[in-house]
Amino acid sequence: MRFSVGIALAGWLIGTGVPAAVAPAQPDVEGLLRRAFDNYRATTSQNQIAMTIHRAAWERRMQLTAQTRGTEDALVRFTAPAQEAGSATLKLGSETWLFNPKLNQVIKLPGSMLARSWMGSDFTYEDLAKSESVIDDFTHSLGPGRTEGGHGIWTVVCTPKPGAAVVWGRIDIDVRDDGVIAGETFFDQDLKPARRMSVDRIAPLGGRNYPVSMTMHPSDEPASWTRVETSSARFNIALPSSLFTLSSLQNPRS
Repeated sequence: MRFSVGIALAGWLIGTGVPAAVAPAQPDVEGLLRRAFDNYRATTSQNQIAMTIHRAAWERRMQLTAQTRGTEDALVRFTAPAQEAGSATLKLGSETWLFNPKLNQVIKLPGSMLARSWMGSDFTYEDLAKSESVIDDFTHSLGPGRTEGGHGIWTVVCTPKPGAAVVWGRIDIDVRDDGVIAGETFFDQDLKPARRMSVDRIAPLGGRNYPVSMTMHPSDEPASWTRVETSSARFNIALPSSLFTLSSLQNPRS
């Protein structure tokens, strides 16, 4: 249906003398996807983020600092509000640990829990670091391109490889021609949309165009959403290796 509507719209534009948008030239799908992940994380990154969790009856806002190294490592620590401050998550490769400052306790998260809600939000622990599992564990193809806001946008269709230990039946990732992630749709094993991450605003940040505001919408709860807004970011900076350790997780150093 979308294809038919697109043809009809293009014909109307031509018929009225208004130039129709031209689809961008087809890129290399693997290169496009890697460029998107490189733009999001770089070799290292340090971001200041506000996360808003919205429900029909309440809303909660938290502040956090996120630091990443390479393609798999991340340390996220909450700084506000007071009841959440100090709570932290450390991801090293395929392993994830949680720190509860009230109990002064570190807990290793089983792999089966990685697809669960992170801090009560609509994001999961797997979303935490934008790991390259979607590159390694999926095959990729290109959907039709479109032009939007002066940029070409491609949808990368990610299908799990046979035997891959993944939660989603398919992931569609929208990537702009400048390597910025412009949205994601996650499908369950029956290939029904389970949630949609919209990119609400892209702006210059840390010397690159960046998705500074993103909102995750669960399909089964229309009144619920979680938004993450990045206020500052630095990329390709020197981060001490001691930062990404269990010792640092439990005993942060300024």
